[in-house]
Amino acid sequence: MPEEARLPAQLEVSGLLRRVQQEGGFATVLARGEAESGAIIVVLVEGRGSEKAYERMPHPLGGRPWTLTRSTESTEPQAFAEWLERRRLQDPDLWIIELDIPQGERFILMQPSAG
Repeated sequence: MPEEARLPAQLEVSGLLRRVQQEGGFATVLARGEAESGAIIVVLVEGRGSEKAYERMPHPLGGRPWTLTRSTESTEPQAFAEWLERRRLQDPDLWIIELDIPQGERFILMQPSAG
């Protein structure tokens, strides 16, 4: 099965940051990864110290959809920060992006339009 083409990580991150900022949100790079093929973790800040981390995970039916991999709802805030740091140490090519905007999932979980 051929691997699906993907945008360079730096281009995807840049577009995501720009879209969030255009909608009046705050977006920043917490960790800069490898420009072409680095993995990306998107951290959504949801007020009152609530954070969620999404990353692309292989799906059994193909593709790599965004998947919730960690949240402060199930962990203490310090444990969430430590988890991010461990992930960064394990993968120096990893990008970590933080979005602070209501319903931040809409920027990563959008379904492509048919047509």
